[in-house]
Amino acid sequence: MDNRLTTGSGWRDFLGGLDPVWQAVPTGFYEGPFLGNGGLSASLRRPEGSDRLTFVLGDSRVRDHQDVGGPLWGGTRLPIGRLTLQTLGEVTGVDLRLSLWDAELAGRVETTRGTVAIRAFVHAVKDLLVVDCHRVDGAEQVTWTFDPQPAVPPRLAFYPEQRPAGLKENPPPASTTSGGDGLCVQDLACGGRTVTHWRTRAAPDGATTTLLCTVAHSATDHSASRTAEATLADACHRTTDTLAETHRAWWHAYYPKSFVSVPDSRLQSFYWIQLYKLACATRADRPVLATHGPWLEHTPWPAAWWNLNVQLEYWPLYATGHTELDSLRTALENGEAGLLASTPPAFRGDSLVLGRSTQDDLRSEPAGLPGRSDPLPEVGNLTWALHNAWLAYRHTMDEAFLRATVFPLLRKAVNYYLHFLTEDDTGVLHLPATYSPEYGTTADCNYDLALLHWGCATLLEATARLGMADPLTDRWQDVLDRLTPPPQDAEEGLLIGRDLRLTSSHRHYSHLLWFYPLHQLDVADPAGQALLRRTMKHWLGLTGELQGYSFTGSASMHALLGDGDAALRQLGELLDTYVTPNTMYAETGPVVETPLSGAQSLHDLLLQSRRGVIRVFPAVPPAWADVIVHDLVAEGAFRISACRRGGVTQWIRMRSEAGEPCLVAPGRLTGPPDVRPLAGSPGPSAWSRHPDGLLEITLPSGAECLITGAEDDPELTIEPVAAPTFRWGLPAA
Repeated sequence: MDNRLTTGSGWRDFLGGLDPVWQAVPTGFYEGPFLGNGGLSASLRRPEGSDRLTFVLGDSRVRDHQDVGGPLWGGTRLPIGRLTLQTLGEVTGVDLRLSLWDAELAGRVETTRGTVAIRAFVHAVKDLLVVDCHRVDGAEQVTWTFDPQPAVPPRLAFYPEQRPAGLKENPPPASTTSGGDGLCVQDLACGGRTVTHWRTRAAPDGATTTLLCTVAHSATDHSASRTAEATLADACHRTTDTLAETHRAWWHAYYPKSFVSVPDSRLQSFYWIQLYKLACATRADRPVLATHGPWLEHTPWPAAWWNLNVQLEYWPLYATGHTELDSLRTALENGEAGLLASTPPAFRGDSLVLGRSTQDDLRSEPAGLPGRSDPLPEVGNLTWALHNAWLAYRHTMDEAFLRATVFPLLRKAVNYYLHFLTEDDTGVLHLPATYSPEYGTTADCNYDLALLHWGCATLLEATARLGMADPLTDRWQDVLDRLTPPPQDAEEGLLIGRDLRLTSSHRHYSHLLWFYPLHQLDVADPAGQALLRRTMKHWLGLTGELQGYSFTGSASMHALLGDGDAALRQLGELLDTYVTPNTMYAETGPVVETPLSGAQSLHDLLLQSRRGVIRVFPAVPPAWADVIVHDLVAEGAFRISACRRGGVTQWIRMRSEAGEPCLVAPGRLTGPPDVRPLAGSPGPSAWSRHPDGLLEITLPSGAECLITGAEDDPELTIEPVAAPTFRWGLPAA
C-alpha cells in the first residue's frame, strides 16, 4: 500500500492546509487559539477593555476538595489566572497560525511600538507553557505579569442563592515576583494547594524572551510547591527547541493512527481540529472530561455531566483508535468507591447508580429513586456511560477490560433497575416514573427502557463471551422477553414515556436512544426505519430549543438511514449556526461535547459498525465523489481502509486484530465483489456472499484482506482527496 502520508512532511503538508489562522485580534475564548495537554491548558485573547494579549490558564486537575455541596460547590473545578504579555505599545493586529501537526501557535503581534514574533505551546508530556517572544522591528519590549483568579466556585456567579451552608471560603491567592521569576500560591481551605510558577529568560541579544510557566495542584497538602519547582527547574535547563522536540514527538505519533479525507474543506478542517482538541482536552491518566474541557471559562457547569455530555465527548476516540486519550475508561476502572457513595444506601449491596454531575472521583450528588420525585430520578446515566465502555471494549476486544470493569459495573447498574420493575396483569414488565433528561418524569420512560434493554442484552453477550455462568442470566433474558415495548404514537413516533408526549422543543434526544447510539431498534427493519423517521420529523419539527448536539445527533441518525445528504445538511446547520470561529461551542458557558460529537457524526457517514455488521461508506453524500479513510477502527477490532473515487468504492482493506466474526456491507463497488489476501500478508481463510449482499469473511487475528470489484486490480494509495482550502479562525477585518 502506497501511503503518501507516512513521512512527516506528508502529514505536515496535509494538516498545514487545515491550520486555523488569526488575522484579526481574538477578543474572547470562543475566537482565540487554544492549547493543552489533557491537564494544563491555555487560551489566547485580548480581553474586553484591554489592549494587551493574555493567556488564560486552566487545568483539569485543579479543583476544590471540600465535602460540602457536591461536585458543583465543594468539589468544583477552580480557575487559575491570566498571564498577560505586557508590550510597550497597544496591540493593533495579529497574524497567527496554529499548527495542528506541531500543536504550536506561531506568528506576529503588531503594536503601536513595533512587531513581536511569538511562538507558544503547552508541552505534550510536561505541565509547561512555553512562549518565545522575539522583537522583529521597532522599539517593542516584552515583559509578563500574572493576575490570579480567586479560588471561588464558578457557579456562584450564576446562582449565589444556592451556595451551600458550611462551604468554606478559600484564602486569597498570594503572588510574589522577583526579576524574571514569579510565584502564585493558592491555598485551599481543605488543606490543598495550587501553585503557578513562571520564569522568563532573555537571550544574549536582548531581542528574545522566553516564558516558562507551570501549574501544579495537590488535593490535601502543599506538595504542589515541590512539583512546580521541579518542573520549572528541569525546563530551565533546556532550550525551547529541545523542549519542542519532545513535545512534537508526541503529537507526530498521535495523528497517524488514523486518517480521514473528504472533499468538503470546511468540514474536513473542522474534523481535524476536533482531533487536536481532544488531545488538548484529555489523556488516559487525566480526569474525566468536564463539560467545559480543561479551559475553565465563565460557566455554571464546572464539572463532568453524565446525562449526555461525557458520553458524546468520547465517541470519536473509538473509531480513531486513540486509546491513549480514554480517561473515561480510567475513571470507570477506578471509580467504584465514588459510584457506591452516589448510590442510595439501601441498594449499595448489589447496585450502582450515578447522578448528573461529578468530578474525577465519580461521586455525584444523590441519585434518585424510580417512582419518587426527590431527588430527581434520573437514573440511566451510569448505564449510558457503560455503553461507552462497551464501545471501548468492542473496538479493542480487550477481554481483561470486559471482565474486570465493564461486566461488573454494568451488572450492578442493571441491578438498580431490576429492583423497581413491576409486572402488569398480562405479565408485561414496566418501570415506574423516571426522569428523561431535560424534559420530564414519566413511567416507562424511553430513555431508561432503552438503556435497560441494552444493558440486559449486553450482559448476556458478555457472559457468553467470557464463558461464565451468572445466576441472573435467566432474569436478564426474562426482562428482554417481557419488557414493555417503547411507548410510541402513530403520528409522533417515540414518546418521552407512557405518560408524557413530546409537545415542546427539546434539544436532547434522550427518547431516541433506542435507535442511536444503542441500536436496540433496527433501521434495517422497515417498521423500525419508519418509526425513526416519524420520531425525528416530530422532534426536529418542534423548534426553539434545539441546540448544537441536536444537529450532531440527528446527522448520525440520518446516517443510520443511509441519507448522506440529510446528514450533511444537519452538520452544515451545526457549523453555520452553532460553532464559533475557533470551533468551540457555547450554551451559557463552554460545552465541549457538541463539536467533538460532530467528528463522530462524520465517522457515521463513512464507517458504521453495529449489530455485527461493518458498513463501509454507508451514508456518503452523492456529491462527495472522492473519499479516503485509513485505519479507522470498527467493532470487533477491525482496521478499515477504503477508497471512493468517482462515486464508486474502488477498494476496501481490512485487518483483523482479534479474529472476530466479520460481516461487511461493502456498498457500491465497481462490479461483483471479490475478497483476496493482500500481498505479503495472511489473508482470509474463507468468504461468502449472502443473498442480501453482505460479505461473510473468516479473517484470523493478524490477517488482512482486500475487497474490490471482481475484475479490478486497483492502486492502493492513501492520500488526501482534492478539496479547496478553508481556514477556521479569524480572517482580516
